[in-house]
Amino acid sequence: MNPAELKEFLDFKADEYNSPSFIATDPIQIPHEYHRKEDIEIIGFIVATIAWGNRTMIIRNGRKLMQIMGESPHDFVMQATSDQIDKTDFIHRTFNSEDLKNFLKAMKVLYIEKDGLESLFVESIGLNMKDRIIHFNHEFTQLFESQRTSKHVANPLKGSAAKRINMYLRWMCRKDNKGVDFGIWNAIDPSELHLPLDVHSGNIARKLGLLNRKQNDWKAVEELQEEVLRMDRKDPCKYDFALFGLGAFENF
Repeated sequence: MNPAELKEFLDFKADEYNSPSFIATDPIQIPHEYHRKEDIEIIGFIVATIAWGNRTMIIRNGRKLMQIMGESPHDFVMQATSDQIDKTDFIHRTFNSEDLKNFLKAMKVLYIEKDGLESLFVESIGLNMKDRIIHFNHEFTQLFESQRTSKHVANPLKGSAAKRINMYLRWMCRKDNKGVDFGIWNAIDPSELHLPLDVHSGNIARKLGLLNRKQNDWKAVEELQEEVLRMDRKDPCKYDFALFGLGAFENF
């Protein structure tokens, strides 16, 4: 395909998968159970953090988080005692109860002392996306009681593709009224969002000639970003739907 044909094809696929029917197949269904901004961003962040491995398991464990945090994850974070949080029982692969405890306690500090999770990205306005994620990593992980949990927060400084945090930022910041992404944050313009590079999107990007780098690391994210920006400078992250859908659902 020439560049024009490729753009037409990916625009079509992005529109096909960026629809409400996508929600039932994706971990984003968990934050869609809530309506308040604070509830969506809190449970959305934890669900995005555990979004690796089998999708059925991710969604099942997302439901367990709903059982733990109840009707309002924000109220749970703000009102649960340290003893209640310490007794929380949860595990998803290597993310366990201690990690959840660290996340919950760190978020409580952010909502008391600042304006929640989004505030850490507001602080870094003007920086590029790599440095904004690095800033978020530093500010959030320093609130942990145990640094073992730091491994669950992406750090592009170490080469990470930051797939899960980029996915979370897509959920929170991308605005298109299609019913999938929430668009409830203004700290990051959709034009700045980077694709959450994973096995599916990486393989498809390489097959389509959008990505040459073999590793799924931050350099690959930046290489792919240059290509999708050529197709849509205002909403590059919409192509995540196309690349992921072609890989995960069509085995393209």
